[in-house]
Formats: sequence, C-alpha cells, structure tokens
Amino acid sequence: MANSYEITDHTYDVLVVGAGGAGLRATLGMAASGLSTACITKVFPTRSHTVAAQGGMSASLGNMGDDDWRWHMYDTVKGSDWLGDQDAIEYMCREAVPAIVELEHYGVPFSRTDDGKIYQRPFGGMTTHYGEGIAQRTCAAADRTGHAILHTLYQQSLKHNAEFFIEYFALDLLMAEDGTCCGVMAIDLATGKLHRFRGHEVLLATGGYGRTYFSCTSAHTCTGDGNAMALRAGLPLQDMEFVQFHPTGIYGSGCLITEGSRGEGGYLTNANGERFMERYAPNAKDLASRDVVSRSMTMEINEGRGVGAEGDHIHLHLEHLGADVIAERLPGIAESARIFADIDVNKDPIPVLPTVHYNMGGVPTNYHGEVVNLVDGNPDHVVPGLMAIGEAACVSVHGANRLGSNSLLDLIVFGRAAAKRAAELVKADTPHRSLPDHVTDKVLDRFDGIRFAEGDTSTAEIRLDLQKTMQSHAAVFRTGESLTTGMEKVNGLNASFSNVSVADKSMIWNTDLIETLELSNLLPQAVATVASALNREESRGAHARDDFKDRDDEKWMKHSLANVSATGEVRMEYRPVHMTTMSDEVEVFPPKARVY
Repeated sequence: MANSYEITDHTYDVLVVGAGGAGLRATLGMAASGLSTACITKVFPTRSHTVAAQGGMSASLGNMGDDDWRWHMYDTVKGSDWLGDQDAIEYMCREAVPAIVELEHYGVPFSRTDDGKIYQRPFGGMTTHYGEGIAQRTCAAADRTGHAILHTLYQQSLKHNAEFFIEYFALDLLMAEDGTCCGVMAIDLATGKLHRFRGHEVLLATGGYGRTYFSCTSAHTCTGDGNAMALRAGLPLQDMEFVQFHPTGIYGSGCLITEGSRGEGGYLTNANGERFMERYAPNAKDLASRDVVSRSMTMEINEGRGVGAEGDHIHLHLEHLGADVIAERLPGIAESARIFADIDVNKDPIPVLPTVHYNMGGVPTNYHGEVVNLVDGNPDHVVPGLMAIGEAACVSVHGANRLGSNSLLDLIVFGRAAAKRAAELVKADTPHRSLPDHVTDKVLDRFDGIRFAEGDTSTAEIRLDLQKTMQSHAAVFRTGESLTTGMEKVNGLNASFSNVSVADKSMIWNTDLIETLELSNLLPQAVATVASALNREESRGAHARDDFKDRDDEKWMKHSLANVSATGEVRMEYRPVHMTTMSDEVEVFPPKARVY
C-alpha cells in the first residue's frame, strides 16, 4: 500500500522544520548565507507559538543599570540548579548582546527608554553582581515581544528568498543506513499530497510538547513532533523529567500571564491577603525563579490558604501599578485577563495557578545546534545531517529549570548559531546522495498504519486520559509512588494506541488524522518524561520529589538520556554535565545551595 502514493520531491541545501522564533532565525541565517533553504511548518509562521511569548528576551545590554554577561551566566547556571552545560550557557550569554542588536537592526520594535535605548525590565532570577542585586535585563516590546520578533524574522526571511511550505505536517525523518539524516517526509494539509524533502542538513525547530498535560500555556499545536521523530530515528531525548510550571496561568484556562507583570511590580497574595513569597524567598520574593514560586503557591493552596470558593488558586495584583503603566507596558495582559477571567486588572486581582509552560528536555545538541548521541562511550558524537534548536532541543542551557526571558534568547542565539554552522558544513548546490526506497517505505508504512486504523478508541479519549494522567502523576510535586502509578498508566495508554480509530480515511483537511498523528508523537514523549522522573531520585529545579527532597550532586549531576522503542520499552542512559567554559574570561561556577 505504501508504494501507491504519488510523492512530490524537493531538493534544497538545508531544511528547517518549524517556523517559530528558532526556526525563522535559522531560516533567515541560512538563506542569507546563500544556501537554498526550505522551511516546513504546520501553521502559518506568524501563528507559531513564539507569538505568545510576552515578557521579553534577556541580554546584558546595561541600558537600565550596570550589567555583565558573566552575571547573566551565573544566574542561568544557578537557575538551572547546576544541571546546565556551562560552556553552552557561556556561549548563550556572551552572544546575547550581538544577537539582540541584530534583531533591532532587522526591525524589531522594542519598547524604548526616554533616551531611546531598548527598554529592559526585571525578571525572576536575574541579578547583578552574582546574586547581590536585581537586574533589569529583559528586553521587551511591551508585553508582545514574541509577536514582534516573529513578524520581523518572517519578513526578513522572505526578503532573503527562503521558501516556505506552510501548513505542511512533517511525518518522519529520512535516515540513511549509516545514521545520516537525509531529509524529511511531509503531508500538505490542504491537498493531502505527500512530499519528500531532501537536505544536507535538517534542522528540527518544532517546539515543546506541553500538550501532554491537561493544563498548559502551550498552543494545541505544541505536540513535540520533532522530539518524536528523533525517537523513531533511534535517538534519545535528554532531561525529559524537567517540566516547568509557570506560576501565573489564568485559573481555568491556563492562559499565560507573563512574569513581566511581576517584573513591573505585580505581586501574589493568598486568601489572607498575605504576600506569602516573602516567607519562601526573602530576597527575591515574587521574582524568585519559576520553580520556587510555583511550589510556594502550591504549598499555600495545599495548606488551606488558597483563594476562591474552592480555595484552589492564588491572586496576582496589578491594580496598584496604575492604568497608565498597565496600558503602556502590560496591555496584552489586561486584554487576556478581561477575555479569559472577566477581570479589570485596574480594579481587581487576577486568579492564577501554576500551569505547565516549558520543556527543559528535548533532542540533545551541542552549542552549534548539532544533534549529539552517546556512541561508543562518546557522549558528544554528532549525528550527521541533523540539527535541533529551541524548545525541541536540549543544549543544555536551561538544565533543571529555565529562567524567564532566557527562552526567546535561546531561540535567537542558537537559531543564529545553527545557521552559521550550516554555512560551514554545507556547500551550496552540492548533489544529494541516492536514497534506497525502503527508507521512504518505512515512513509510509507507519503512516498507513495510522491512517487506516480501525480500532474502537477515539484519539480524543486517549489524549484526554494521557493529559489527566500526566497532570496527576508528573506535576509540581512528585513521589516514587505517584510516578510508578503514572508509569503504569502511561504505558497502558501508549499500548492502547494500537486500538485507536481514525474515522475519516481521506487525506484532505483531515483534522482527525492529523490529531492522531500528533497523539502518536505525544505518547512516547510522555513515556520518556515519566520514566526519566521515576529514575531521578533527587529534587533538582523543576523536578521536586517529596521522597528525595535534596539535590544529590554526587549521584545525579548528569543528564538523563531516554530511548523509547516503537513498542514503548525505555532504555535509560546518562551523560555528564559540561563543567567547563569556552574561554578564560570566566571560570566554572561550582555547585552550591540554590536560594533566593
């Protein structure tokens, strides 16, 4: 049946899968370097999830006071709970300043200070002088920074003649027998036609997998498609146990309220009207790191001090800031609160709850964006022809917990780095190697198995069960017992996919088919997440075990690598954290207690 499809072939120097901030920055850089570049995206580029990024992008410009990239590096290492690779963190923080200056020159409309410089706001965990002061480091375009960056990068990519394949869903990587990635198969959602793309480098910029959880700030498109394609190619995913809960999702909808709202002076209160963060983080208070604030909020709720009729959420106050400040710096937040909570932020607090927001784990890479794998004892073996950046990747600059406003920075710095690396590795117009038919047939056989599924369980039913299981058993607080139960349930749901039903067998605008393909991507990532969390017997960053409350550097200062087979078996391996720097301009920051 697989060979009955009519396939349209395309050849390019490089392929980018995903058109969010990371994918577009890479697309722009590759096209500008003279490489023929195709960007394959399942949504229109300016609808990619980066458009929802509100607060800003960190860089030590020093526009609002003293700053230094070394202080930024220290904050990021500390924020990562010492699981971040310090060479990659150094690279990101050093390159932040030129990367944001480039964005400004491309035309990103940043907010401005009175003297015309880029406006920078405080953000959680960002300090000066290695933790002594509060840094204003986050470059903002009001509270719509991601929107501004995304539109600018898309326009610049078009200017440099990058080609876009919009509303194409990537099915799988095309992997040669020697382990080289040679391209990707995709389906055109509008026509149902299949397309085979060949590229000398394939870059995955497909975002996170937040939709494995019931309550999340992620768009419905955030199904970690690149991660799942990597797993099916026999590659592991790194640090999947580390899932960040954002402290302030709107209660009931999960819609994000940026950390910038607290950076501008917003604060949290419990049912007694207490500013409780003073108890948990006496110095940073409401601007402690996200994992600390999320756990503090959860403890307040669990101890009976939650607000609302059911005592199950917390209040975020902005009303004291004044209407002028809110209108200038937080207009989108005021709009979101009005739409999703029926709240006028000038008069009343916003009901908020910790909500799944970001995946620190993903496809392991080096700081050039090249995918790496553990081969013959070498944890940094480069997989030929394959790159990954953004939330789909694990560089690792975020380690066990990402600091707010380092995500947009991650997208831009490593999108830029990957483009530079591709220009070094690929010579324009180099002919492509021949690819045996069985490489394509393997992809199509799997596609047929899903398209023609005749089971008796709907995609929506399995997906809902998966999301509720993850929300219950792999949330802010975890125990061996909850994770063991979660592992059993997730394994069962993964196995139940063999009994899924796809009602419509057509391929033209078939949302049921696409959602089933997305579910097939979500399931193995959930397996990897719970298995990695169950194995890691310590508390570090976003991974908080009630039965192992302390961080254990002796046993667990290492990255987890989860391999998930087609039948759901998990093999865990580990690779060391890079405790080295790239230059002699900064020394390694040794582990110490992480307090705010």
